[in-house]
Amino acid sequence: MEAGLIGVTRDKAKAKSILMMAEVTLEMIRTIDESKFASNLVKEYYDVIRELISAIMLLDGYKTRGEGAHIRAIEYMRENYKQLSELEISAIDDLREKRNRIAYNGFFVQPDYVARKKQTLAGIITKLIEITKKRV
Repeated sequence: MEAGLIGVTRDKAKAKSILMMAEVTLEMIRTIDESKFASNLVKEYYDVIRELISAIMLLDGYKTRGEGAHIRAIEYMRENYKQLSELEISAIDDLREKRNRIAYNGFFVQPDYVARKKQTLAGIITKLIEITKKRV
């Protein structure tokens, strides 16, 4: 099934719950040894970003479904949220690709990847949290 954008009922309560879960995951991320568990960190960072995007889309009355749903969600943010720069959108997509390689191919990320990307990812997450908090 091709990925599509599906209209759903806006749900502030669910979006708020997703936001809270993302914040809990961020708290957990701070406890992970970056040099030892770089691949796990990449997966967790991606999950936080993906969930925050889902919360934003839910507040807009949308969700994605089907093959390529994550790509479509990233495209949605590119099209509708200019707060994110093209470099940040590219960083999200790069993270998605790394996460897929980890999850499906047993790929191990080098610790320097996380070190190099941490500041960019933190900036993206901060923007997504701010967008969500303004709306819930």
